[in-house]
Amino acid sequence: MLQIKKMTTGIIIILLLITLLPHQTSAVGVSAQTAILIDQESGRVLFEKDAHKKMRIASITKIMTAILAIESGKLEEMVTVSDRVLKAEGSSIYLQKGEKIKLEDLVYGLMLRSGNDSAVAIAEHVGGSLEGFVIMMNQKAAEIGMTNTEFANPHGLDDHENHFSTAYDMAILTQYAMKNETYQKISGTETHRAPNPNEKWDRVWHNKNKLLTQLYEYSTGGKTGYTVRAKRTLVSTATKDGFDTIVVTLNDPNDWKDHMNLHNYAYSHFELVKLKDKGTLKGIEEDFYHNKIFLERDVIYPLTKEEQDKVNINVKLQKPDEEWEREEVVPNVVGNLLVKIDERKIAEVPIYFDNGKVEKPKGSFWEMFRNLFFAVSGVK
Repeated sequence: MLQIKKMTTGIIIILLLITLLPHQTSAVGVSAQTAILIDQESGRVLFEKDAHKKMRIASITKIMTAILAIESGKLEEMVTVSDRVLKAEGSSIYLQKGEKIKLEDLVYGLMLRSGNDSAVAIAEHVGGSLEGFVIMMNQKAAEIGMTNTEFANPHGLDDHENHFSTAYDMAILTQYAMKNETYQKISGTETHRAPNPNEKWDRVWHNKNKLLTQLYEYSTGGKTGYTVRAKRTLVSTATKDGFDTIVVTLNDPNDWKDHMNLHNYAYSHFELVKLKDKGTLKGIEEDFYHNKIFLERDVIYPLTKEEQDKVNINVKLQKPDEEWEREEVVPNVVGNLLVKIDERKIAEVPIYFDNGKVEKPKGSFWEMFRNLFFAVSGVK
């Protein structure tokens, strides 16, 4: 009897231990007040925690400053440092009054060393004034769908109350910026050397992003941030076996670890699945569309093992119009390819008609479909 009691007690203890051990579920713990993990290509949200809550963002603001400078087409121009540049507080690349420095070097100083003086110099040169540049920042934010963001300066310092964003919006911004090869290069640079006008030696800037320089083998770049009120903010990009991911955390005391865990979560729980090949859509019953409609790019989406068995793909096409006797009058886009998991829509991809005048979309998958491809969370 005593032996049976001991066995029963042992079984109960084992069951309790199993219950208390962490399970491999879709839930991920992070220290951040708000956080998000997305697939860079499709924009699918793979994890989020209060991702739409408006927060102070500190120096990850500089992602917007950097991409606007790059898109200005002025990277080879020389910038003259003004008095206002020298008044920027906080982190600095120690610009000197009146010196001339290439805009490209300013962007490196901005991203690698988080120079607030560099941010002001960029703003004045690209925007004509700091105030003019802030207008550009907010226009770009609206253009790319950052609906819960307002910029009041180019650096992220706590000198304005109306300077905020969300983890989700910053992920959208990073996704947009990563389409640009120059941004990718600068964001992923560990060390940059720039001329120093008043010394015999060059300035040498080492990237503050420890994920890139020390901690994480899959890191491809990102931006650090900190102010007294915002606390630690961080944006990171990573890639493993062609799977590109973006993580944003706001007010996170343990951000390095959280970012590695979130990227690893994506790589261990999801895989990129080609749902449809680019090119001509086959098996279309409508004679008018036979061998005349196509997808411009492969449709690739991150899915869990369980989701892969639940994917449904449907084609929705416009009814041919009587006026479409001549193919050149047929619209470029004549329908959508709908991708669902069970009854939940995860993708809506345009279907093109080969009317002889289709302008081939350029850029990444996200650039083509960001107005049609609504990313939804896969976390249950």
